Amino acid sequence: MSKINNNFAVILAQHKMKISQLSELTGISRSTLTNLYYNRCKGISFETLNRLCSALECNVGDIIEINDNERGKVL
Repeated sequence: MSKINNNFAVILAQHKMKISQLSELTGISRSTLTNLYYNRCKGISFETLNRLCSALECNVGDIIEINDNERGKVL
């Protein structure tokens, strides 16, 4: 079974950026970013991903990745 890994907190730390700073930069609500940071969200919109990737200069696969546990590799 595949598992989705959320690397948002790691990427935010690498950029030495706070949730409030990213919220101001992207227009994404602090509550949405906080839920993503603490892995409490069930999904994420394409628009949110697009804004995050633009602001953090990364790709979608940097923020979320699918880990295929049956094969033992990241897709």
